[in-house]
Amino acid sequence: MRINGALSKATTLIEALPWLARFQGATVVIKYGGNAMTEEHLREKFADDVVFLRYAGLKPVIVHGGGPQINAHLDRLGIESTFTAGLRVTTPEAMQVVRMVLVGQVNRDVVGLINRHGPLAIGMSGEDAHLLTAERKHAVVDGERVDIGQVGEIVRVEAGAVQALLDDGRIPVVSSVARGEEGTVYNVNADTAAAALAVALQASKLVVLTDVEGLYRNWPESDEVIGQLTAGELEELLPSLSSGMVPKMEACLTAVQGGVPQAHVLDGRVPHSVLLEIFTDEGIGTMVLPDAAPAVAVPNLVKRRLTATIKLNGSDT
Repeated sequence: MRINGALSKATTLIEALPWLARFQGATVVIKYGGNAMTEEHLREKFADDVVFLRYAGLKPVIVHGGGPQINAHLDRLGIESTFTAGLRVTTPEAMQVVRMVLVGQVNRDVVGLINRHGPLAIGMSGEDAHLLTAERKHAVVDGERVDIGQVGEIVRVEAGAVQALLDDGRIPVVSSVARGEEGTVYNVNADTAAAALAVALQASKLVVLTDVEGLYRNWPESDEVIGQLTAGELEELLPSLSSGMVPKMEACLTAVQGGVPQAHVLDGRVPHSVLLEIFTDEGIGTMVLPDAAPAVAVPNLVKRRLTATIKLNGSDT
């Protein structure tokens, strides 16, 4: 019956009510990557989710990478992609491609998808208004520092331009390219950039979208997802994690240790995963909390894994 469908929708809206009240006016930084960025139907749903957050009274900020798009363009140009200790070796030639793809292609695509709903999104890179400043990062192989080119470690965030856009009701979309004091442009990890920006903005949440359900308790022996853990518990687990999960979980750790109350790793392959996390009692993925997280009056804040049919272990850029 039609009335049953309508009642089901009403129930969903009522379930969202305490979360709407709790996060009204809150800044939420979302790291966008993985299949959610490359599969068309998921791209459109992600844009819908971001616009929903904006009209629901939240202040979303998007930080994106673009590993698959960069690899594809490098391949077309015949430039070899090499990695050391899980980090892309970024020569000056490769950096030109990284900058062009992230700022000129991926950023414009994300902005365009969001702006189908109205004049909301504004694209920028970490270079703009000195948003992200980085220093050269070295990989460590067998205890030795290895030069990996124009790969940067963020050392300063000046978030004033992003905050001004939020105050104006806009949705900032930030590509993970940073400036160096000496004029060099750096490729920086998008997970790390999102965490640094979340701390600088004093965000209420950091959400990292990836291609797994969350943090597995004992992969590959078990596919059990950890629903929540504290910063201290995560620090103990970090040395045992797969290389693909390390930057994502380090980003969550950086965020909560820097004052962000909650950080989440979600499966971006699940349609509307961001809304499921923020506005439902069950939530999905893995939530990281500070060691001394205060008690919260809203019931069911501790969110548990949403059963999913896809069980894979992988990584994205």
